Amino acid sequence: MRIGLTGGIGSGKSTVAGFLREAGAAIVDTDAISRGLTLAGGAAMPAIAQQFGADFVTVDGALDRDRMRALAFSDAAAKRRLEAILHPLITAEALAQAEAATAPLIVFDVPLLVESGRWRPRVARVLVVDCPAETQKARVLQRPGWTLERVEGALAAQTTREARRAAADAVLLNDGISLVALRMEVMSLAARWGCETITPP
Repeated sequence: MRIGLTGGIGSGKSTVAGFLREAGAAIVDTDAISRGLTLAGGAAMPAIAQQFGADFVTVDGALDRDRMRALAFSDAAAKRRLEAILHPLITAEALAQAEAATAPLIVFDVPLLVESGRWRPRVARVLVVDCPAETQKARVLQRPGWTLERVEGALAAQTTREARRAAADAVLLNDGISLVALRMEVMSLAARWGCETITPP
């Protein structure tokens, strides 16, 4: 069973992914794959350097993530150029990891699953971790280096809460709930989906 896990920034998606891993699922983390591709020596770096120039490459040869993030937020065309480089590489590596996994439940952790439109046909179910925008802001502002302007920019770059919920087969509301209760919900869902035998479309 292949599951797509998504949620807005600060929703608690990473926490849910950790509980799913604890339940025995294999987690394919597309953010981690993206970071690996843009480290020094990463497979995406030659094309990024060619497309965007040396200003977007650090002295050790990695992507200057802060500079690229600022550009992507302000320039939609530049964002599309970056995605054209990264998305095929991320998808190929994610599918390779899934093929190598032996767990009964394979979870693709994809922050922009709904926005991309590419992942829905590859999974049998979509699990959305949901919470109000104000809760998202409060959580992310506790992270080092995040300002309100940066948080609001990140929220604006993602789809709406309503669109994510509409695309979901299941929604975990992670607001006003204890970690113990959230874990129980995740474990119950993992047990139910892990026992199903549905071939992804």
